[in-house]
Amino acid sequence: MNSAPHILVIDDEPQILRALRTILTEKQFKVTTASRGEEGLTLAATSLPDIIILDLGLPDMEGIKVCARLREWTECPIIVLSVRDGERDKVAALDKGADDYLTKPFGIEELLARVRVALRHSARTMGSPVNLVIAGPLEIDLAWHRVTRDGGEVKLTATEYNLLAYLASNRGRVLTHRSILTHVWGPADSDHTEYLRVYMRQLRKKLEEDPERPQYILTEPGVGYRFIADE
Repeated sequence: MNSAPHILVIDDEPQILRALRTILTEKQFKVTTASRGEEGLTLAATSLPDIIILDLGLPDMEGIKVCARLREWTECPIIVLSVRDGERDKVAALDKGADDYLTKPFGIEELLARVRVALRHSARTMGSPVNLVIAGPLEIDLAWHRVTRDGGEVKLTATEYNLLAYLASNRGRVLTHRSILTHVWGPADSDHTEYLRVYMRQLRKKLEEDPERPQYILTEPGVGYRFIADE
């Protein structure tokens, strides 16, 4: 990018706003803050940030509603903030179009890592798609529908490939169970998480060195899955 990436933080906790403004400014980001949902929506429309960090517990409206309204007109990456017992809200926000989430309290390095992922995803969305995804010994050629591990071709069923391709195309992002099921199997099967568990187990056996300790297809407990690729 030619100028500093612009981050809009929408959170009603003054200490969180102060801390994020200080930390992100030190890392050469431009930072705008809002303490209410309506204010955040207005700032998003007028300042057009590169990333939005959105708390789900706002005083004037639910963060999930803010997320849904943002997705009516922008593809800007949204990272939601949630407390540990807010799993249902977290999943709902991701299903409404959020890209990632952080659980409060969170570490600075974790925050910065999620911001970097969001920026890469935004760049891919606006630029030419990347057809070759590399994750350690794995190479996923999305153009030719070919998967190799250490140079040898990995034989996948059509459903296994579609599942892997969806994960790899959204590498770094959290994908909810519902979004994966809807994309791979269709809306009628969006609640059949047993399908997902079976196919994830099969994929890990074929792709991971140790399927019980996966390095590339990670489980986000109670939420979904995240595919980890090389930078």
